[in-house]
Amino acid sequence: MMLDLLTSTTIAGELLQRTSSSMRVQQMVELSLTPAFLLAGIGAVMNVMMGRLIWIAERIERLEARLRDNQSAVVPNELTRLRRRRQLAQRAVMFSTGAALCICVVIALLFVSAFITPQIGTVTAIVWITAMLLLILGLLHFAQETVMAASAQKKAAERDKND
Repeated sequence: MMLDLLTSTTIAGELLQRTSSSMRVQQMVELSLTPAFLLAGIGAVMNVMMGRLIWIAERIERLEARLRDNQSAVVPNELTRLRRRRQLAQRAVMFSTGAALCICVVIALLFVSAFITPQIGTVTAIVWITAMLLLILGLLHFAQETVMAASAQKKAAERDKND
């Protein structure tokens, strides 16, 4: 009964006819595996980014509390570096999130393209390129934040050595 209702309209009937081929669906699943694995990889990197961002935010809160208590003269310099690192980490997360969203759109477009007549390969390619650009920007910001963290550690080690 439901199938009769769906096939009674021309658009639904045409869609059912195109999706009835399990080979076509299988091809779309195979095509979407690469973006899906990339999505999993981005999720893993974002987990690391979020861990760093949380650590930075907590460190800023502790230093601001010490600054309110006037316990250290070094705090303002460290706060400035930490705030810059937080900004870089936030941007890394935002760009990576944008890349992940674009990849989800690519996966959806791959499935949709198999079942519609208009060719949307160009749109899919543009969204894929956008995802890669966002991912590159996210990773560059993440790399910049880790370089800042490493240089701060090196300076702190040199300062401790001289004291």
